[in-house]
Amino acid sequence: MAYATGKKALGICDRCGFTYKLNELRYETENKVKNGLRVCYTCYDPDQPQLDVNLVSTIDPQTLYDARVDTGEASSRKLFGFDPVTGTGLVMHGSIGKVTITTG
Repeated sequence: MAYATGKKALGICDRCGFTYKLNELRYETENKVKNGLRVCYTCYDPDQPQLDVNLVSTIDPQTLYDARVDTGEASSRKLFGFDPVTGTGLVMHGSIGKVTITTG
């Protein structure tokens, strides 16, 4: 079915009741579906993106497929420093344990 272009046609905003060119009026949508209202630019109320929760993937897998053992744990506990006096590198080892502090 063919329609006329309506370059000079007028339409009434369904919210404020003012007259605008018909091609300036926009269809208003609710949940991505047109609700039948044609409104002007100032009355147009776009959909809130917070209401699109059903479109967001909420899958949160917790485990890895075919996981491997961490073999770099011992090397990750080493700290490397530079000794400016001798010009050599220092390798320091750290460990987790009990700390005793005495004051005298």
